[in-house]
Amino acid sequence: MIADLFVKDLILDPSTRNVSDVRHEVKAVASSSSADRAKKFIQDCKVPEGAAAYGSYEELVKDKNVDIVYVATPHSHHYQNTMLCLEAGKHVLCEKAFTTNAPQTKRLIETAKAKNLFLMEAVWTRFFPLSIQIRKFIEDGNLGAVHRVIADNSFGDDVETKYGTTHRMINMDLAGGCLLDLGIYSLTWLFQTLYHTLPPPSRQPPKVISAITPYHLTGADEMTSMILTFPSAPGPAPAGTPDGSTHAAHGIALTNLRVATDPDGHNSARPAIRIQGTKGEIQVDGPAFRPRVWRFIAAKSDEEKGKGKPKVEEHVCDIPGQGMFWEADECARCIRDRKIESDVMGWEESVVIMEVMDEVRRQGGVVYPEKIESLEYPLAL
Repeated sequence: MIADLFVKDLILDPSTRNVSDVRHEVKAVASSSSADRAKKFIQDCKVPEGAAAYGSYEELVKDKNVDIVYVATPHSHHYQNTMLCLEAGKHVLCEKAFTTNAPQTKRLIETAKAKNLFLMEAVWTRFFPLSIQIRKFIEDGNLGAVHRVIADNSFGDDVETKYGTTHRMINMDLAGGCLLDLGIYSLTWLFQTLYHTLPPPSRQPPKVISAITPYHLTGADEMTSMILTFPSAPGPAPAGTPDGSTHAAHGIALTNLRVATDPDGHNSARPAIRIQGTKGEIQVDGPAFRPRVWRFIAAKSDEEKGKGKPKVEEHVCDIPGQGMFWEADECARCIRDRKIESDVMGWEESVVIMEVMDEVRRQGGVVYPEKIESLEYPLAL
């Protein structure tokens, strides 16, 4: 469970990641099934004494010792659970995908604004030092004009044996499928390199062409491929174009349950992400959600190609834990500074990404049950 990894990261000494300005305390844990299950979670994660265990989310949000709630339930429940927290006056860090559709995300943002509460989608990869380095590399012009990004996050599983018909990964009642669970990471790489690296006024939503293969036992997507055309991308426009012109870029996001980005578990098939510009290429070794190594391969002129040594700069970014504490640090700093929105993972970008996934599902004919796409609150699921 991702919640286990998150909590274990929270209780690590911040100095192990060279952080001294914020710290975290786990004040309470809630399980929708029983307080005993919450107690077991606290014990298993070795949470320091003093954390309360609740048998319902309603009890948790009434706890005055809780500043911010981390929502790590299935995608289908994010809207209802996050709205519960916001209505109770709690700041929220909600796992990705933020909700099942863009209208739900917009409603959560409206509520957070109205109540002056911090709200962020938990796209932990955005906060890795590796991601920060790559974004700055692009923003500084070192890659030139970026024209194409290819990102893959796929697991090679025996789907029928591992997931059957009820597992959350393929359960339509839980918004299952590879798009919302795995594809969000592929899209993260497209957006953080082709969209977020632009000044906000220059950012334009991409056009989407996609294909989906449904899982024959439940109808959830088991293979999804997306081509996104970003009207404006980082770097200068081609020579000869009018002043002020921009250039477009293609982002190719892939996700699959049956074939893997890393088929042998040794990263022999690297890289998982390729970011291609006029000055060279950035390659990021997988997994896309927790990468540690990236390299820049400098482009050579036609006369230089094949001659001399290749110009490759490799960077290794160690992760002292799982790596989920960096997004928690962002939340703490925003709340401390009385900010209700993160600059790194802002609301507008979360909405645009959700709109892309809505369009991908529309083109592929994937429709979730009405109750988990509803804007009605409260609604029992």
